[in-house]
Amino acid sequence: MVPGAKNLGMGITLPFEEGLNEFVTQELAFEFHYFFTRKFWMVYHCQALVAAPGGFGTLDELFEVLTLKQTGKIQKNLPVILFGEEYWKKIVNWEALVEFGTVSQEDYDSLYFTDDSNEAFEYLVECLTNNGNS
Repeated sequence: MVPGAKNLGMGITLPFEEGLNEFVTQELAFEFHYFFTRKFWMVYHCQALVAAPGGFGTLDELFEVLTLKQTGKIQKNLPVILFGEEYWKKIVNWEALVEFGTVSQEDYDSLYFTDDSNEAFEYLVECLTNNGNS
């Protein structure tokens, strides 16, 4: 955590979740009741997506963003970084999606797999600078 930095948190009210973590800035803490409203507000101002290994909720949000990119509903050049290369390449057979023609090679190639946080940060800065989002 960067001292003095503000952190946004967008939680979902679930019976088995304890709420937002301690690092979220209080005035930037949002709690949602419905998944679709949370996803909408997460993507609405999104300049990039960095996904870490997770369960069904993470997969749902990742594939929602990928579908919106694929269909042109959000910017096609939105950087998507999948942190934890082995995890993401094991749980999703990306090559099979391309092979069966359900995902284009271009869409697959737009995903950035890494295990290195510095590498992810450099890629993110490069994408945002080149996309005119800096």
